[in-house]
Amino acid sequence: MTTTAVTITATTATTIGTAIPGIDPAALRRLLHDGGELAIVDAREEGAFTGSGHLLYAASLPLSRLEVIADTLLPRRSVRLVVVDGDGTLAPRAAARLAALGYGDVSVLTGGTEAWVAAGFPVYSGAHVPSKAFAELVEHHDGTPWIDVATLHAKQRAGEDLVVLDTRSFPEFRAQTIPGAISVPGAEIVDAVRDLVPSPDTLVVASCGGRTRSIIGAQALIAAGLPNRVVSLRNGTMGWTLGGLAVEKGARRRSAPASAAARDWSVAAAAAVAERHGVPTVDAATLAAWDADATRTLHRIDIRQPEEYERGHRPGFVSVPGGQLVQETDRHVATLGARIVLADDGSLVRARLTASWLARMGWDVAVLDAPSPDGVLELGPRPARVLGLEALDEPADSLIAPEALAEWIDRGGVTLVDLGLSSEYRRGHLPGAWFATRARLAASLGRLPKADALVLTSPDGAIARFAAAELRAQGVKALALDGGTRAWTAAGLPLDSEARHADDTDDVWLPPRLQPDPEAAMRAYLEWEIDLIHQVGIDPDFRFRDRAAASQPAAHHAAHHAA
Repeated sequence: MTTTAVTITATTATTIGTAIPGIDPAALRRLLHDGGELAIVDAREEGAFTGSGHLLYAASLPLSRLEVIADTLLPRRSVRLVVVDGDGTLAPRAAARLAALGYGDVSVLTGGTEAWVAAGFPVYSGAHVPSKAFAELVEHHDGTPWIDVATLHAKQRAGEDLVVLDTRSFPEFRAQTIPGAISVPGAEIVDAVRDLVPSPDTLVVASCGGRTRSIIGAQALIAAGLPNRVVSLRNGTMGWTLGGLAVEKGARRRSAPASAAARDWSVAAAAAVAERHGVPTVDAATLAAWDADATRTLHRIDIRQPEEYERGHRPGFVSVPGGQLVQETDRHVATLGARIVLADDGSLVRARLTASWLARMGWDVAVLDAPSPDGVLELGPRPARVLGLEALDEPADSLIAPEALAEWIDRGGVTLVDLGLSSEYRRGHLPGAWFATRARLAASLGRLPKADALVLTSPDGAIARFAAAELRAQGVKALALDGGTRAWTAAGLPLDSEARHADDTDDVWLPPRLQPDPEAAMRAYLEWEIDLIHQVGIDPDFRFRDRAAASQPAAHHAAHHAA
């Protein structure tokens, strides 16, 4: 990899605080094209990030949860790192925190995205824009055929030979799906299809909630050489709902492990796809050498299903099922130019297919073809590494146990604040707790009832401990619930459902079906998703391997209709 240096001078940067330099939009744009690694993170809450304009390749790293997310999202401490926000007021705090946690090359986009727009550069709304735009370009470039919901419904009622494969995660499938569909999450689809569809005459329909995973699932089967006619369901369950049709809820149909014959076919098909897209296979020695390379970022990702991962996984690998990784790459990998190594079971089917998509998205990706060293495996979920927790300055009386807090609540005189996600808060919180976000907690204090003590909680207690320390540094007496809300529920203590908000709930992005007007939200979402092809098609920053297709977006949706 070659790198062309960009010098930050007095004309292109200002100093933020005492140590964090600023970088202007033009200089940041040059960094995007100089061939070196670059991570851009946005310090706003996730809902604010998705609802407002953000940079194409900015990953969401909310200041409120920074210490919990940063280690996985940004594993190399010396990576070039630019922190952005909306107006330049929040990013300096996040940048200073990252620097304190050991990140050594941190700067701030001076003026935030407002300055980026003023310089004439594009911004995007919505979640996981690079992945969503990629799928639209795949449909255009590869000519992925599709079927509309009315035609599919008519075929189902007529009893035609067809199968609907839902490519989302199993929990999403269970929430709602096309009636009769079978759950085949993402990268599982090629491995499972020959058992689910034994006849070459069966119409195969790939579906998801909207468009992305339907397109990727259908095109994966086509690329693998399945002899059947394969189509994506245009607009997925959203389109089904908007068409006045009832979704199925609580379905449990899911693909079984592949038979020997189906596995033989999928292994050969996946190997051919990976070769076509130049995906290398590497051994344990190569992985070890890359792991020791301090000049490159390395992401080690196990793309099997979570239950497989928890039964035993290679040390150092995080769990992200292949379909989810393609769907939301920016949630897991922030550094442009990073190396990605995918682990799978011995067949490598899912890893090779996932890697082929990532390669087309412009990532440097390889598949690991090696067993765990000496058979050593880690069991269970991988605990998140919370940066800075061990160095936190906490007096001996700064934590309170769940049972002691329960007694205090009964006596009165305590104000509780929940700093977890608002979506978690809605599902249940400590009795009487108020919702607030950590990044704005100081401003929220005036909205809270006066009490003798302030106790903070969060899901595992980590964010609450950071926030309590920050308040104590400002002269506010604050305690944190030891072990957080999980410790509270583990102790058998009750939760409350009454909402009390001391801050806005802009910390999460809600899918359309959970928004106040679901149908209007679905229509707006689908229009946004389809229009992405026109936005990225003229954006020189977009890293799509088949660049010629990206530069010629067209009204292509009618061309591939497979009624």
